[in-house]
Amino acid sequence: MTDAVLPEHLAPADFVDSDAPEVQAFAARAAAGATDPVEVAARLFAAVRDGIWYDPFDISADPADYRASAIAAAPRAWCVPKAVLLTAAARACGIPARVGFADVRNHLTTPKLAARMGTDLFVFHGYTDLHLGGRWVKATPAFNAELCARFGVDPIPFDGTADALMHEFSGDGSRYMEYVHDRGVFTDLPFDLLFRTFDETYGPGRMTGADSGPADTFRR
Repeated sequence: MTDAVLPEHLAPADFVDSDAPEVQAFAARAAAGATDPVEVAARLFAAVRDGIWYDPFDISADPADYRASAIAAAPRAWCVPKAVLLTAAARACGIPARVGFADVRNHLTTPKLAARMGTDLFVFHGYTDLHLGGRWVKATPAFNAELCARFGVDPIPFDGTADALMHEFSGDGSRYMEYVHDRGVFTDLPFDLLFRTFDETYGPGRMTGADSGPADTFRR
C-alpha cells in the first residue's frame, strides 16, 4: 500500500467504525481536551494500552467482537482488537490511521501459551500505523502497564514521534520479541484473512477456544 495519506485513512470502515458513538466517546475521554495531533495520539495509545487488559487466550471468532465500537467497552482484548480500537480512535480525532500486522516470535512465551499455539510464533500481531508530523509511525498498544509490571517487562512507551514496537530484549537482557515477517498495513481489519492464516498456522479452530488467562502471558 502507498505511504500517501488516502481518504480512507480518515474514514469509518466496517471494523474501524470511527463514527460510532462508543468510539467517539472513548476518543474524547482519552484525548482529554488535547488538540495537538501528536499529544492526542499519545493519549489515545495510553488509553488503549492500559485501559484494556491484554488477554491472548480469549480469542473470539465472532466478527462483531472486532468492531472498535465493541472493543471500546471490553475489559480485555488481545493485540488485534486493541490495534483496531486505536486506529478507530485516531480517525475519530482526525488523525489518519491504518491497521498493520507482523509475525513475531515471542522468546518469553509461557508453556501454557506455547501449548495453546504449538509454537512461539505469533502470526498477525496487530499494531496501528498513525500519520503524525508528516510521516507514518507504528504503535503497538498490546501489553498494559500493570501486566508488564507483574512480569518485570517495561511497558512500551509512545510519544507520537517515533515507532513504539515490541522490545527486542527484556529488562534482564533476555531475548524478548523478534519481528520475523511484515504483513503490511490495511485500511480495515482483514478478518477473513486473519482467521484463515490462524487456521493454516495453528490448526483449525485452535486459537478460538475460550481459556482466559491474562496472567500467563510471559514466562516467569
